[in-house]
Amino acid sequence: MLAGLHGMVRHGFALGPLGNLKAAWHVLRGSQAWAPFPDNDPEAARHHMARFFRMVNRAGRLRVDPRLAAELEVAWWQAHRALQHDARVSENDLLAAMVRFYRYLYRSDRADVRRAAALRVHAMALSDAWVAAGCHLDDPTLATERLALVASYAALREAGDRNEMSS
Repeated sequence: MLAGLHGMVRHGFALGPLGNLKAAWHVLRGSQAWAPFPDNDPEAARHHMARFFRMVNRAGRLRVDPRLAAELEVAWWQAHRALQHDARVSENDLLAAMVRFYRYLYRSDRADVRRAAALRVHAMALSDAWVAAGCHLDDPTLATERLALVASYAALREAGDRNEMSS
């Protein structure tokens, strides 16, 4: 997982060799704190994600309040977990949390990030289905999930580009 997170940080934020590794480490530690169900540690997850956002801020890649960004990040994690385990929670709850996070992080209008958030929620549903089906590497669901993730990130890029053009 650290290798995948390192690649995400390197491509997404370009913090330099040591910075990429340290930032990926904080995302990993945040994810590990969040992962156990039902006994996770949301405070530790927020702590590590705030450290990640501080690093990204210092490098000039984002301009966010690290604590608020971490709070919004972990809020969508919570919405996803609730959707997985509580029939009273809907995909719309997860979508709303994802939109709030994207709006804040990318300083974009709701309409601009909604498509990206919807595609990301769809990718999560595909991932959850893949896990429920036994995590088989030859399952075509993985390819469909990848396409949804790529489309989501492309939609985020478009939202960011529109935001920069209007600024």
